[in-house]
Amino acid sequence: MVEKNDLERAGSLLAGCRKEIALRITGQREMIDGLLASLIAGGHILLEGVPGLAKTLAVKCLAEITGLEFKRIQFTPDLLPADLTGTMIWEQAKGSFSVRRGPVFANIILADEINRAPAKVQSALLEAMEEKQVTIGETSFPLPDPFFVLATENPIEHEGTYLLPEAELDRFLMKLLVVYPQPVEELEIVRNSLLLSANSAKRSKPLSPVLSGEALVYLRNIADAIHIDEEVIKYIVSVVTATRPVSAGQPAEGVYRYISFGASPRASIALYRCSRIFAMFNGRTFVSPEDAKEAALPVLRHRIVLSYEAEAEGMDADAVITRILNHIPVP
Repeated sequence: MVEKNDLERAGSLLAGCRKEIALRITGQREMIDGLLASLIAGGHILLEGVPGLAKTLAVKCLAEITGLEFKRIQFTPDLLPADLTGTMIWEQAKGSFSVRRGPVFANIILADEINRAPAKVQSALLEAMEEKQVTIGETSFPLPDPFFVLATENPIEHEGTYLLPEAELDRFLMKLLVVYPQPVEELEIVRNSLLLSANSAKRSKPLSPVLSGEALVYLRNIADAIHIDEEVIKYIVSVVTATRPVSAGQPAEGVYRYISFGASPRASIALYRCSRIFAMFNGRTFVSPEDAKEAALPVLRHRIVLSYEAEAEGMDADAVITRILNHIPVP
């Protein structure tokens, strides 16, 4: 059971993280909390939003406040798996091959515009995300610990892009939608940009590493100690099961006619983990159904495949998940 002073210390650490990131990013609280939650849970994140909404900057800020090694990989249609993982090179002086490791050997990887890379590159990244290792030649090399992939994609450009396979999407703990700022936030963004342009020293000043490895382990331990009742666990499983019309025994009517394929058991595990973290964010020593509901959209929106009927009627994944949440009885 979590003690009150431990929860207060966790809240202080999280507030410090948000304060540091706020020095560079205005607003976007949902995105920032999602990034912090993924870091605590040890999962990967998919960020979707139009250009110019600070997706790349947010990932850089996350790397700075943790002090972890960071690498950015710009995904393009001509990218090769070796450009990501590394390759074998011939050393004439030694008369043998040696391994040159690629940029994936870092703690935090920014896969920028991930949907612009072809399937063979996606496969190479899939091994890294799931197995925490890459294979070069005949040898598998472990990746640094911790290892996080934070990928971005642009939802409005489809020319020269490749759909992410469902197996890869399922490896992302959450999918975060980065939205336009409010007018008052955008006004502050413009003012801050003018100040930073006039003060280059302030612009180049790094953020403080407030979330050290020790602090990250502490937050994970607190999240793991958050109490979750058996009825809430059953509620989480019910929500995920309800995304599968066939296995749930539901007729193809109502909300279920909008779903072709539902979420896997990996989604239940992810929702269980994220519900505890969101309870910690909300300052509770126990998980409530509201925490599960808050985590449901980012955890499930990329794990369900919508039907043609949903596309025809303009239904997106969030609308379908919201209907399911309203349908399942809350304990």
